[in-house]
This record gives sequence, structure tokens and C-alpha cells, in this order.
Amino acid sequence: MPDVGPGVSRPAGVGQGLLRSLGRRLSRAGDRGSFTAELAAGLPALMLLLFTGLTAVGAMTAQGRCVDAAREGALAAARGAPGVAEAARIASPDAQIDLAEGADTVTVTVRAPVEVLGGRLPVITVGATAVAAREPAAVR
Repeated sequence: MPDVGPGVSRPAGVGQGLLRSLGRRLSRAGDRGSFTAELAAGLPALMLLLFTGLTAVGAMTAQGRCVDAAREGALAAARGAPGVAEAARIASPDAQIDLAEGADTVTVTVRAPVEVLGGRLPVITVGATAVAAREPAAVR
């Protein structure tokens, strides 16, 4: 039996669990508040990632609408119909639509602004261009 003090002895292993438990408590006490600190440091990065993802989804949606509007506008203008009006029907309300007519082709360009989520940041502009050959009956 190990000697605990002068004239006192105890069996081996008694009190070891108490020391281990006390050691675990002391090591956990040093970790108090670490989750809060890590959350405070990581939350802004998580929000930035969320806003970037949502802005990217919005930009891709606007890009798809620009492609559809330019294609429909070019096809309508190639048939002799008002191409700008057809493109404006599909494009977002604040989109800019340009129509260029060549001798035997029609080119429609649609550009639309996309606002960045999360504040007063610059606007992203997406666009698309479509070219269609004029229909034989619409050639002047």
C-alpha cells in the first residue's frame, strides 16, 4: 500500500478516479465560451458565403432571362415583327435592349443589372446576344 501521509495509508487505486475527474473538470473549465467565440468569428464568413451564393443564383437567373429575351427578340425581328417589343416582354423590366439590323441578319442584345445582396455594392450586369437570319419574306 502506498503511503499517503505520515501514518496514513490507503489501498492502491483509491482516489485515482477522483483525481481524473478533477483533471477533466479543470480542462473543461478552460474551454468555457470557446463555442461563442468561434461562432462570433465564423458567422460573418458564413453570411458572406450565403450572400455570395444567393447573388450568384440571381445572376444566373437574370442571365437565362437575357438569353431567352435576346433569342425571342431576334427570331421575331427576323420574321418582320417588332423584335424589341418581344424581347422586352421576356426580359426584366430594367433591362436594356438593343436591335441591330443587317442586310440579311438581325442582332438583339439584352443587358440586365443584378443587384448584389447584402448592401450598397456595385451592380453586376449580365447580358446576352442573339443573331438570326432574316426570313425570305421579311428581307427588304
